[in-house]
Amino acid sequence: MSDEILKALVSLADGFNAHDLDHIMSHFAEDAVLEMPRGPEPWGARFVGKAAIREGLAGRFKGLPDVHYGDAVHSVADDVGISRWTVTGTTPAGARIRANGCDFYTFRDGLVVKKDSYWKMVER
Repeated sequence: MSDEILKALVSLADGFNAHDLDHIMSHFAEDAVLEMPRGPEPWGARFVGKAAIREGLAGRFKGLPDVHYGDAVHSVADDVGISRWTVTGTTPAGARIRANGCDFYTFRDGLVVKKDSYWKMVER
């Protein structure tokens, strides 16, 4: 199982860097949950179900059109996969973003049922 999850983590990172929503969404279960790093609640913004997750991720790509997750390192324990990376991108207003972060993925039957994302808060 861990090899399957590791391959999925690499594939997900490739999909995010290609901004390929169809590819990314092929890894998610219908009842999956996405928790983004920013939002009005302690868990950030939460999206439940594939349609809502797709919409949330489309918003991420719109908010950082050139977003890239570099220096990715992946690890697996049981049904949890962790991806660590450095996110870079430029907002539509021209602000450059560079921060370290990680995603905690929970898998069921080879599909993501939860993606919980964290970024460091970079102050300038």
